[in-house]
Formats: sequence, structure tokens, C-alpha cells
Amino acid sequence: MAAEQDPEARAAARPLLTDLYQATMALGYWRAGRAREQAEFELFFRGCPFGGAFALAAGLRDCVRFLRAFRLRDADVQFLASVLPPDTDPAFFEHLRALDCSDVTVRALPEGSLAFPSVPLLQVSGPLLVVQLLETPLLCLVSYASLIATNAARLRLIAGPEKRLLEMGLRRAQGPDGGLTASTYSYLGGFDGSSNVLAGQLRGVPLAGTLAHSFVTSFSGTEVPPDPMLAPAASPGPRVDLTTRVEAWLDRVCAHLGLGVQEPHRGERAAFVAYALAFPQAFQGLLDTYSVQRSGLPNFLAVALALGELGYRAVGIRLDSGDLLQQAQEIRGVFRTVSARFQMPWLESISIAVSNNIDEKELARLAQEGSEVNVIGIGTNVVTCPRQPSLGCVYKLVSVGGQPRMKLTEDPEKQTLPGSKAAFRLLGPEGSLLLDVLQLAEEPPPQAGQELRVWPHGAREACTVRPAGVEPLLRLWVQQGQLCEPLPSLAESRAFAQLSLSRLSPEHKRLERPALYQVALSDKLRALVDRLGAGGSS
Repeated sequence: MAAEQDPEARAAARPLLTDLYQATMALGYWRAGRAREQAEFELFFRGCPFGGAFALAAGLRDCVRFLRAFRLRDADVQFLASVLPPDTDPAFFEHLRALDCSDVTVRALPEGSLAFPSVPLLQVSGPLLVVQLLETPLLCLVSYASLIATNAARLRLIAGPEKRLLEMGLRRAQGPDGGLTASTYSYLGGFDGSSNVLAGQLRGVPLAGTLAHSFVTSFSGTEVPPDPMLAPAASPGPRVDLTTRVEAWLDRVCAHLGLGVQEPHRGERAAFVAYALAFPQAFQGLLDTYSVQRSGLPNFLAVALALGELGYRAVGIRLDSGDLLQQAQEIRGVFRTVSARFQMPWLESISIAVSNNIDEKELARLAQEGSEVNVIGIGTNVVTCPRQPSLGCVYKLVSVGGQPRMKLTEDPEKQTLPGSKAAFRLLGPEGSLLLDVLQLAEEPPPQAGQELRVWPHGAREACTVRPAGVEPLLRLWVQQGQLCEPLPSLAESRAFAQLSLSRLSPEHKRLERPALYQVALSDKLRALVDRLGAGGSS
């Protein structure tokens, strides 16, 4: 099966990005004559992350790419031969060379779906040896992507719909692959863009960026721009020396603010002029390299007003230290007075962006009513998920040769649900979410308006529900190695994630002490669990 010929395919995981025991089990299956037995695995998680009541499913596109590109090359097989016992039958390695995913079928939640404990994110069926080898790579591709998307969704819920959220965590991410995944799936989860250029190139994530303190401190103020001349934005008028115009405006700004013209840092002003000459249509200022009120703000205003005189409009400013909320309010007040004083009405509403290790608590503060912050950049606290670094997804065998399989274990929480299953979301009036139900694949699906007896997962008593609507959750994406329908774009999955979240009740969306969303089992599935759990034969 050939890989898709697009730049994003280069980011696909390689077959040996796996655990050694997958290879040792493969040899065991092959030696036992079971390599081609039909088997089914489910990939799911046992508890919602971050103390919340929901997760967002993500990583499906990466999984499909991985499956379509899956092939062990000669170098891969030779390496496996070097780590497996030296007396391994050479025929096993010939079997590995012929492997692909042309007999693999995948059902999955669409990316951006609400996901809940025990409901499969992926169902993977095919030859036992192959689908066993897929375990670790698929877990790697789904777990972190879903965790990041969920973390981003929480941050978006805190920020509300109006604030612009930017992911800026590449330098703090767990390696280049973690950085690319975080940038991709924070966008799916509700962020507006990323600073990660590779995510823009490979995944189409919108990019954003300004300048760093190093750019500002690199200027002393003695530098002479090779060409300080700038033409008006919309007219054929004469070019103007921007440096000269900025100095003239600085006098007026300082007089308005009650500052001496020597107080604003010369090097900072030179840096702003250089940036404005490079980006006259998109000038932004980083104000806190020296002093916000006595240097960064007056220097920015001098450059912004000089540009405004030529018909350009500055985009905004960024703050990266101090009390971000208070400074934003103070700066907005200055923008309003300067706008009125110098008849530049656009100035009072330009964007104020903030960054500086922003977590959920600080984000809530920045998003409160009356905040003058427009753009919030978050790095470490979105890409590293410090509140919970792993979603804890698992990949468990549920059937072999059409017969259910179940893990009992000493820990009841790690018990698995046997058999090939279907999953449905039961809806109340007007589309409200009631609960998700898991049932055996051969059972008829629930019907709207018909009473259904179900067993909430972990409960000792059944309950009845009469859904107003029923939605199947798992869609067929890959059948016998062939893609069944086009995968949604990242932007489409992002929009679907926001739609999914909008359907969740406020009680389930609460980030602290939320109401738990119910997942239930059908009568037949519960009976199978009880029979196998009691030691009955499968």
C-alpha cells in the first residue's frame, strides 16, 4: 500500500517506533501459526484528563498516514534480526518483509469528537500479528494528540470565544515531534494559530509571530538604516525619512505623557524603526525590554504615529512580563488619550498581546470582563500539559477469530470490555447529550423514541432511557487497507471540535468538579462481561 505523496507524509511515524515486545510477540504469533488469525483491538482511555469530564479525539489523520505508509524495509528487518534470538527462523524475517496494512480495517471517532472513558477512539482489526505491531505507534499518535487537543479546548473555554489564543511552545516542547504535534492539535482544540513554522508548512496551521527582546537589545541607537525612506501607504507621494519623523513625533508624545525626550531608550527606538521599515503594514512593538511606561510605550507611539502619518496602521503591542492585566488596562488608557490628542482614531483599538508562562489561573484573570487584552500567547502550559502529562490511552485485544477476549486482572479498573462493539450517543430533546452506550456489534442499534435498558459503566443496577435521537459514534475510515472517505482537513476538524463542545452541557464543561458524563453498556454486553468475568468460556 503506497503512502500518500504529500509533504505531510514525511511526518509519519516509522514502523520501528515501537516497543521491543511487539517484535517478540510477533515472532511468538508466527511460530505458533497464528500470524494471520483475525483479531480486533480497541484504543481507549480510562479516565478524562485534567480532572475534567471530557476529552477531544485527535490523531486520526496521523494514524491513517502511518497505516498507509507501513512497510518494514530491509534495514528495519536486518535490525530486528540483530536483536531477536540468533536462531530465529529466516522465514520469519521474510514474513516481516511482506507485511503491510492492506488487510487492516479501522473504525474511529472523527477528529474533534467528544470522547469519554471506555468508548473506543479507534477500533483496529486485521491479521493478529500486524494489528499487534500497530499497538505502540497508534498509542503514540493518538494519546498525545488527544491530550493536547483537550488541554487546548480547556484553555479556549476559559478564554471565551473573543480572545485570540496563540500557541508559542515549540522551544519548550518535548522534542521536535512533540512540538509539531502540540502545534497541530492545539489548533484543532481551539487555538487560533502557532509560532511553529513547520506546523504551518506541513499541517496548514495559521502562523503568528512578532519579535524578541534580543532584536531590541541588539540595537544601541547609533545604527544608521541603509534606507530610512518610506513611501506613503496609499498615495504616490514623496518618500519620507522615517527616522526623522519618529524623532519629531517623540517630542510630541513625551510632552503629552510628561516624559523627558531622553528617557525612552535610543536603541529600543532604533529597533522599532528598523522593524517598521521591514514591516510597515504589520508593525508591532515589544514594550518591556527596558521600561514599559518610560521607554517602550513612548517609543512605540512615536513610531506608530509616524507610520500613521503616512497612512499605515500599527498592528499592536506585546507585553511579556509584570502584571499583564494591569499594564494592558493602563496602556489602553494611554492609547485612547493619544488617539484623541493626535486625531488617530484607529490607535485606541489596536491589539494588546500578552505572554509569560500563562496557566489556567492567569488565563482566567486575563479573560475577565474589563480586560483590555486581545491576544494571549501560551507556550509551556499548553505543549507540556503540566496538570497531566499523559492521557493514559490503552490498546486492548477484544476478539480473536470472532471470539471475545477479556482481561480480568487483579485491578478491577483495568478490566477490559470484551467483543467487537458498536458505540452510540443517545440524545435528549433538542439534541442534548444524554449518555454514550456500548453494545455488541451484532445487536440492533438503539432507536429514537424506544425505551432502552442500559448499565452505567461500573454500576450495579440498570436504568432505562428513552432517547429522542441516536448518533452512531464510530465511522469506518479504512477498510482492508483502503481509505473509505476523505479525511477532514485540520481546519474542518477544528470547527467540528468547537461544534462538539457547544453541545456539551455547562455541568459537563465545568473545569473544576464537573458532572461526570455517563457511558453505559447494553444488556447483552453486560451479560457477556459477567459471564467471562465469572470464568465462563468464550
